[in-house]
Amino acid sequence: MCTCVNLKTKDYYFGRNLDFEHRFEEKVAVTPRNYEFALKREEKFRTKYAMIGMATVVENYPLYAEATNEKGLSIAGLYFPENAFYAKEKEGKINITPFELIPWVLGKFSSIEELKNELYNINLIDIPFAENMPLTALHWMISDEKDCIVLEQMKDGLKIYDNPIGVLTNNPPFPYHFTNMNNYMNLTPNMPNNSFSNKIPLQTYGRGMGAIGLPGDNSPASRFIRASFNRLNSVSDTDEESSVSQFFHILDSVSLVKGSTITEENKCDITNYSCCINTTKGIYYYKTYYNNQITAVKMNEKNMNSDKLDIYELVENQQINYMN
Repeated sequence: MCTCVNLKTKDYYFGRNLDFEHRFEEKVAVTPRNYEFALKREEKFRTKYAMIGMATVVENYPLYAEATNEKGLSIAGLYFPENAFYAKEKEGKINITPFELIPWVLGKFSSIEELKNELYNINLIDIPFAENMPLTALHWMISDEKDCIVLEQMKDGLKIYDNPIGVLTNNPPFPYHFTNMNNYMNLTPNMPNNSFSNKIPLQTYGRGMGAIGLPGDNSPASRFIRASFNRLNSVSDTDEESSVSQFFHILDSVSLVKGSTITEENKCDITNYSCCINTTKGIYYYKTYYNNQITAVKMNEKNMNSDKLDIYELVENQQINYMN
């Protein structure tokens, strides 16, 4: 359960809700330029571009959930159970594992235009980071200021879809979500006109009635429609504070309240954290379920040129500004 969104005001923003019933010791991590990544089946490489995002760091390896590089190219992995398929190695393909995809993309490429042809050579292989760390079934949203795509590898092969909506959730596969939007073409942020019948003088009795029918449940299909409606109709000032605030409001509209979604194991699926990355300036903003004050980490020249990862522990305790 996750929702990913992009947004353009003056700068370009990318981020997501990470919804899960467990934590994974996540931290904000900055990977510098020229940082070495060992790959399971391909040759190791050094990053051309620095990147910032949320990761579990194991043995100095940042296992990113989402990240942005210094050129503004961004990628997030979202849960894609029963559809994601990781294959065996194939000769003539770039055989990389799902956990290698984010550093491989962001460390090597500056834009989707530069990346896209290479993606068709990718074969995502079924090799975990470690025996006690099984792979997660994922698909990915990849975005920059000009383009947005979705990457899904299923049993019938690798699929790359253009994504003009700038939103991704979970199952079903992306084409379903795109088609499903046709069911909601009557929704409007404006006051509706009476199209029910010209024989009955129907009238509105409150604001927001143009969006009656906008789904409010927590299913992936409903979150996709709700996030898309709010994102595509978003109106925001272009300064940084307004843009960041607007971005989090969009994510808040699809966040999970503890107790509203119970898993098969009787655990609460919640929005562990929400993030908004100013991809133009390299600033990572986040808040957690238990601390909804926004915290920011900047990717600066010092940590981009470092010889090690910069790791920032999450601020988890609720921050309240008492006025008296």
